[in-house]
Amino acid sequence: MSEAQIDDGGCADALARYGLPGELSPHGSGHIHGSWLVTQRSGAGVARFLLQRMNEDVFRDVAALMENVERVTGHLATAGDARSLELVKTVDGKNWHRDRQGRAWRLFPFLESTRSVEVVCSTDEVLEASRAFGEFQRRMMSLPGPRLREVLPGFHDTSRRFGALREAVEADGMNHAGAARREIDFAFERAWMADVLARAGLPERIAHNDTKLNNVLLDERTGRRVCVIDLDTVMEGASVHDFGDMARTMTCAAAEDERDLARVRLEMAYFEALTQGYWETAGDFLLRVEIDLLAFSGRLMTLETGVRFLTDFLSGDRYYRTHRAGQNLDRCRTQFALLRSMEEQEAAMERAVRAIAG
Repeated sequence: MSEAQIDDGGCADALARYGLPGELSPHGSGHIHGSWLVTQRSGAGVARFLLQRMNEDVFRDVAALMENVERVTGHLATAGDARSLELVKTVDGKNWHRDRQGRAWRLFPFLESTRSVEVVCSTDEVLEASRAFGEFQRRMMSLPGPRLREVLPGFHDTSRRFGALREAVEADGMNHAGAARREIDFAFERAWMADVLARAGLPERIAHNDTKLNNVLLDERTGRRVCVIDLDTVMEGASVHDFGDMARTMTCAAAEDERDLARVRLEMAYFEALTQGYWETAGDFLLRVEIDLLAFSGRLMTLETGVRFLTDFLSGDRYYRTHRAGQNLDRCRTQFALLRSMEEQEAAMERAVRAIAG
């Protein structure tokens, strides 16, 4: 999906449903939804909002998605979080709406005096972000039933991801397999990893499922954690999925699509900070089987994400938005370079977990 396919069509009509005229500008670096910053100026001052057009190629059941988001945001608001995401209601009291073209929209207040981090720069950032995700898992343990809706079935089913890759390789509809032969071979050499978590007997927990560093907002002044954002993938899952994705995104100072792969490596100081921060807020509810798989989960989630980027490249960039040709292949190569670095430092990662978590 190219940037040219994302325009601001319908934004003005969408804002009218919220009774909020304002200035629009594209916002954020997310791969999935179209997002705009809305600035409303009045005699009372300036108010800002985040308007999103939801991607129904990814989230096929928007009603289920928004049911989850409403439940999670409502629970966080009553669980003691001073600042958290909240949905703005339309003029007729709904949490989202469809425009005349059938597109789905939602609106959030913009959380002022916060910042997100695209590429890690300090252990303090890692500590705060990992504490935030540990706190989030803790908050979700008290979410009243029923189960959340499974809006992305099999989201962290790594075996299923390998099945999709195998189909993409065999179909080769874009004639891209030749350019990615080394990456394809690299992935399938590690296919044995796909079933490790499924065989481990992990407890089911509500997980965020997209624990990238930039999905935590930090206070602009103090650098302290404010809240977790991007709640679309919150579903029942496993705690180690979240830890593993943090290891993937918080331990490497290279961009996700870095072409100079010599810059892509796991920095042990960041991994130690990640383990420490997560343990501080999640340690007292984790079981031994979860603790024992923390280091492995970093390797698995990095592999899984690389497989997903590779599959999307082979399939014509249908899932992840791209800004240039071959970007998803570059993203895949970055993940696999990081995985090599993790494999080289596997023993050190395991020692770090044992030193902090026992």
